[in-house]
Amino acid sequence: MILTNLDRYLLRRAVTPMSAVLISTMVAFLMERLMRSLELLSQTAGGFDLLMRLLTTLLPHYVGLTLPGGFFIGLFVVVHGLNKSSEIDAILASGVSLGRFAAPLVGLGLALMLLSVALFGFLQPYSRYAYHAVLHAAANAGWDGAVRPAAIVSAGPDLVLTADDADSSGHRLKRVFIRTVGPDGREDVIAAASAEVVRAPGARVVTLVLDRGQLVSTTREGRAYVTDFTTFRVRLPTAHAAALLRGRGQEISELTLVELARQGFAAPEPALSRQVALAELFTRTSRALVLPLLPLLAVPLGLSAKRGGAGAAMAIGGLMLFGFETSMVLAQAVVRATSVPAAAAIGAPAGLFGGACVATWIASRRRPGENPVSWLSEQVAAVFAAVGRMLRRPQALPD
Repeated sequence: MILTNLDRYLLRRAVTPMSAVLISTMVAFLMERLMRSLELLSQTAGGFDLLMRLLTTLLPHYVGLTLPGGFFIGLFVVVHGLNKSSEIDAILASGVSLGRFAAPLVGLGLALMLLSVALFGFLQPYSRYAYHAVLHAAANAGWDGAVRPAAIVSAGPDLVLTADDADSSGHRLKRVFIRTVGPDGREDVIAAASAEVVRAPGARVVTLVLDRGQLVSTTREGRAYVTDFTTFRVRLPTAHAAALLRGRGQEISELTLVELARQGFAAPEPALSRQVALAELFTRTSRALVLPLLPLLAVPLGLSAKRGGAGAAMAIGGLMLFGFETSMVLAQAVVRATSVPAAAAIGAPAGLFGGACVATWIASRRRPGENPVSWLSEQVAAVFAAVGRMLRRPQALPD
């Protein structure tokens, strides 16, 4: 199909809000995940490098996760904006049918469907494994003697070290706190104003030269000794990195669509549960196939928002999409916990949502803006309006 000026205009209007929603949502998700991993990354020597690698590996996952919501909001915003300014009335009056109006939006949904298949089916499995590999490397990178400011270094169960401040090399420290537990049960707690980390090349221990501090030693019997010092040397062991992460494919989220199909249909003795693999395969496929159907829901809702209110129509569409995504997660949990076939558990909610989109579109073709979903949005808007009037009504003062 050759794009007309109307098609290019609609696509340009839809891409802008869709991109804004995708970018803002992804940034929020990434910041939340990175904040949870910040404490772990701050203890490693390559914290910034690991942070960038972590960010890169998370991108495919969150792009695929936010794609349906961003696409739906972009469609709703453009249709509601055109309807509010009466541009749709002029377009339909010029002889353009509602189906021809929605054609470029459905085409955009088909393009996003292919993108979703590439993301969920092939790119995300490798990025999920890479994400776990980065976290594994950060958690098991060992300790080479360098200390980051305000980081808590635990080079084994019997050693805790932290410093309030440190230079860029991590070897000159200020306001140092050390706790060690010896094999005889003796516990040493050291606080010093500053320290310097000294390590010989190839050595498995580092020496901390502490300045102006205090040592508190507690024996197993409970006797405590306090010593003030000007200079004190402490030898601490380094920790080596752990083994590499397990191979890819031991978790269901790390399998591509081809590998899931092989586990579900072709493999005589699959390594994972056959139904669990099929549930993951059908879930990813359903999330991709639903994208071309979203214009069939967003266009009628955008047309009905002029009467029932944009807030109510947007809320109903968002709840329907949220219900679809939630049902996919719940269906996968049901397949794991019970003997329900994956085709039935995943197919039922996916078919229900797809049928709702098609039914809403069919009901809107004769009279655009009037459909069961728009009627429901009008009722919701009326309820909110009634509640608002009740809250604004002045209360009668008691006699």
